[in-house]
Amino acid sequence: MAHCHGSNIKIDLPEHGRKIVLAGNPNVGKSVFFNALTGMYVDVSNYPGTTLDISYGRLGEDLVIDTPGVYGISSFNDEERIARDVILSADIVINVVDAVHLERDLFLTQQIIDTGVPVIVALNMIDDAQKQGLKVDADLLEHLLGVPVMETVAIKGKGLDQVKNNINKARSGIISHPELQKMLTKMKARVASQGEALLILEGDPIISGRHGLQPAKHREEIYLMRRERVNDLVGHVISEIKEGTDFKTKLGRWMITPVTGIPILFGMLYLMYQVIGVFVAQTVVGITEETIMVGMYEPFMQSLVSKFVDLESWLGYMLAGEFGVLTMTVTYVLGLLMPLVVGFYFFLSAFEDSGYLPRLAALTDRMLSLVGLNGRAIIPIILGFGCVTLATVVTRLLGSVRERRIAIFLLALAIPCSAQLGVIAGMLAGLGGIYLTLYVIVIFSVMAIVGTLLNRFMPGKSSDLLIDLPPLRIPRIENVIKKTVTKSFAFLKEATPLFALGAFLISVMNLTGLLAALQNFLAPITVGWLNLPKDASTAFVMGIVRRDFGAAGLTDLAMDPLSTIVALITITLFVPCIAAILVLFKERNKKEAAIMWFGSLTIAFLIGGIVNKLTGMFANETTGIWFTILVFLGTIGLTSLLTRIRNNTNVKTVSQEG
Repeated sequence: MAHCHGSNIKIDLPEHGRKIVLAGNPNVGKSVFFNALTGMYVDVSNYPGTTLDISYGRLGEDLVIDTPGVYGISSFNDEERIARDVILSADIVINVVDAVHLERDLFLTQQIIDTGVPVIVALNMIDDAQKQGLKVDADLLEHLLGVPVMETVAIKGKGLDQVKNNINKARSGIISHPELQKMLTKMKARVASQGEALLILEGDPIISGRHGLQPAKHREEIYLMRRERVNDLVGHVISEIKEGTDFKTKLGRWMITPVTGIPILFGMLYLMYQVIGVFVAQTVVGITEETIMVGMYEPFMQSLVSKFVDLESWLGYMLAGEFGVLTMTVTYVLGLLMPLVVGFYFFLSAFEDSGYLPRLAALTDRMLSLVGLNGRAIIPIILGFGCVTLATVVTRLLGSVRERRIAIFLLALAIPCSAQLGVIAGMLAGLGGIYLTLYVIVIFSVMAIVGTLLNRFMPGKSSDLLIDLPPLRIPRIENVIKKTVTKSFAFLKEATPLFALGAFLISVMNLTGLLAALQNFLAPITVGWLNLPKDASTAFVMGIVRRDFGAAGLTDLAMDPLSTIVALITITLFVPCIAAILVLFKERNKKEAAIMWFGSLTIAFLIGGIVNKLTGMFANETTGIWFTILVFLGTIGLTSLLTRIRNNTNVKTVSQEG
């Protein structure tokens, strides 16, 4: 019995036999190669100190050892530790890679090559790559890696004999970077083994401990070199082909190409609007909120509470009054919010299961990067048009605190929820195209300008979009329903106590007169600065309770079209509802949340007043509107230009100092 150096497993190896190790990412087809190389004579041993088994079999006098599917050979988990030890003890490594996902799989390939062990690469699933319109230049990849590369389709048996017959041609490949080569040369003088030298440089504590050394701190630096190397490899060896490409692959490409992807996105958004904004928000919510909750549940609850408490008392009012915890909260959560949440999560789950969601992120990444976000932010932005409260919670999926701050502020500032949007759309419909254009341009401009400024002056750095594009497929209804139910329940469980707290606070404000005092406080601003009726202040305060209450309050006021647009712009930019405010304070610390809240309030009145003053500069109202539109569009361009000039200046300064 011979001890397998570094692997802690004892394997019966003939005197002149070699250890041939199979390595690769999960689900790349290694088991097919293992069975083809070893036949029926396979042994399994438990790897010491783990619950994992290692399979090995004979190939002549050689021993073929299978390893767990891993993305790297470090000490992050048992699978990686086992793969690391077995690969370091190998005489030859057969690295199986998925031709469809080379940008992912070649990272492990390059790490194995960096260990110095002789390697042969099996480029598997080459047929799937061709079906998806990808052509991989195996000869060029072989030249760039410095090791043999052979095309295979393992499940069909294609190329397996070629790999088997060319095992002896395995050789050491080209190191990721010349700088890494220098680092390896220095470390090899201390530990002899190039593979162990590499892992010590990458900070592996176990390998470092074997040699009595402290783990080096070059992991991030080496990983960056390796990632840049892999990206360069992929950029050279992969090209797109049209022949033999199936429709799903073509559709997937159209979805991420701006010329075709944007119309597809608008089509999807229109479908969502028709289902959620029209059918759910109007028909379904009309039944659940008006008929069931307001028409049946609230009278029942008021009758029940009245048996124990006088409804005219403070306690009765807070429990079952206009903003009651047992009336408005339940009506709002179950009657209004739940249908919208379920509808949005249904679409989100369908997009995710079909593979469209990552393509949507890829399509919008470049545009969102201008405001400090990446493509993932499109998810909470879309959800925000359903419910800003829900979208604020979903910002947790973003990659950095900086991105979450920017996204949450933009959601609170410029994204109207579906309930509010329905009222706004109804009011805009009767005004005409020029007023609609003014509204859209102003809201978009504010979002773009504020986002650009936040991106420029907020400290830190946003994360890049690193996302895998899976094949498109028809969503599985059981998966979609399961995800929808799970996510909807989790959101309602988390948000319901916040709605109850919000209803309680509003009831207290109303009973103590604070609500009326706030309305009177805002009156001079609404009349003097915004040129709106005094009663418009009531609509703004009610917008804090529920955003659609605020918008609906404007419908009862006597206003001309221009005043209506000013009011709608202000109410859209105005602070979100009390539930969203409470979630905002929950997701961010009190200081940040307060800054965002007062910032949104200030910007709303500032922009509303600016629109009022700019449009009023001309006797002809139409001329004033077009002038205002040009001012806001010009401000976007000027903000972007000044930001770029500032960035370029900083770059030059750093270069000169360097």
